[in-house]
Amino acid sequence: MHESATQTATNSDPTTTDRVDCSSRFLLDQIADKWSVLILAALCKKPLRFNELKRCLDGITQKALTQALRRLERNGILGRRVIPSSQVAVEYSITPLGRTLEHPFSALYLWTLEHLDTVIKAQATFDSREIEAGQA
Repeated sequence: MHESATQTATNSDPTTTDRVDCSSRFLLDQIADKWSVLILAALCKKPLRFNELKRCLDGITQKALTQALRRLERNGILGRRVIPSSQVAVEYSITPLGRTLEHPFSALYLWTLEHLDTVIKAQATFDSREIEAGQA
């Protein structure tokens, strides 16, 4: 059983008062990787077939897309529908549970756009310090 954040904060041991409740770590690992966020962003707009979704996600491999879709479907975030036709097609759509992630993921995505230049500058500053430290 996991200790709640409140229990951790009220623990009498001073070395444990700053601990963060990590019981959600497993679910965060399941839904918050880069491809899952981008897949959900695409599917929030409309349901898509596998190849349509692959074309929306520049750089994703077929294997990575398949794994992410299966993981999101298993967690109830996406629905998968087989479309009967001469050529079997599969369409993915966001579930009501997945829809609850739309606003937090949108906020995260917008943050990345807004702060990209600042992060790139911070990385360059850090990297130059590392190079200088290595030369000293």
